[in-house]
Amino acid sequence: MNWIAHVEIPVADLERAMRFYSAVFGVAFGEIVTIHGNRMAYFPFEQGKDGASGALAEGEIYVPTINGAVIYLSVGDIDDVLARAGEQGSELLFPKTPIGGGAFVAEIADSEGNRIAIQTA
Repeated sequence: MNWIAHVEIPVADLERAMRFYSAVFGVAFGEIVTIHGNRMAYFPFEQGKDGASGALAEGEIYVPTINGAVIYLSVGDIDDVLARAGEQGSELLFPKTPIGGGAFVAEIADSEGNRIAIQTA
């Protein structure tokens, strides 16, 4: 059993955050849904595959922060993602660093001010 079932990234401006994640990670979001008065845009997810589902979440209880939990997003080419993030005005919070086995990790601030880690396999 995977312990992490679902992750919601807090955002102040859902459309701005969708543009950022689309530009940096190539994410294609579906339609925006409203759940319990909160607006959400879900990341692509396929049942039966590794990983948890996730969404960008906008609402009164969702407060972006650089000091909260850190979400790690898996990417194919960390250099390309860092370059696209920089083009979107993202701040590099932790530089590309090897973590063994040919994998790397780095951390950026997203458009909403959240700390987001990116990692290669």
